[in-house]
Amino acid sequence: MAVRDTLSKLENLVAKSSHLPLTGIVIINEDDLVHVIDELRHDLPEELDHAEQILNDRENIIKAAQLEADKIIKQAQTKADRLVDENDVVVRANETARNVISNANQQGNAILEQAQQRANQFQLNVNNYASQVFESLIEHVDRTFQGIQAAEAGLEQAKQALQQSKSQVDQQIYAYTKAQAQQQLQPQDFQTEPDN
Repeated sequence: MAVRDTLSKLENLVAKSSHLPLTGIVIINEDDLVHVIDELRHDLPEELDHAEQILNDRENIIKAAQLEADKIIKQAQTKADRLVDENDVVVRANETARNVISNANQQGNAILEQAQQRANQFQLNVNNYASQVFESLIEHVDRTFQGIQAAEAGLEQAKQALQQSKSQVDQQIYAYTKAQAQQQLQPQDFQTEPDN
């Protein structure tokens, strides 16, 4: 099933991605993630089309069963009519005809009931399948989203750490530059030459 295969790829992508040391943060290659999401976009409509085809099959089964039941009833009616026409004893012919029609109705109802049960089972299978696909998709997307959020938090922490380091380096450079300037401007540099 294509969607499940794609979801497995997404899970493997997360599992095989690099982790930031000492954190639970996963670094996912953006191109790989976009590629897997594109596969999901492509596969999901096919899976939904498959589910729709199953529903269409359900309707076709019911229609076919109805046609079969109607055909049996019509054949029984024709046979009953022929029996009435051919039989000298009208009462017996009518009784036979009623029995044939009754049996035909029972058979037709049995066929319809079986078809309805099969259609209901198809419907149940489609519902279960669609539910599993969407639950799995939501779960994988949620895990991926959490991983991305964690990665963003890690990047923000790294950015703050770099900014603090830069600030400290700037302060050290400023202190060093100031100290150098003070050393160059010692008092002996300002002594005047003695008067002649």
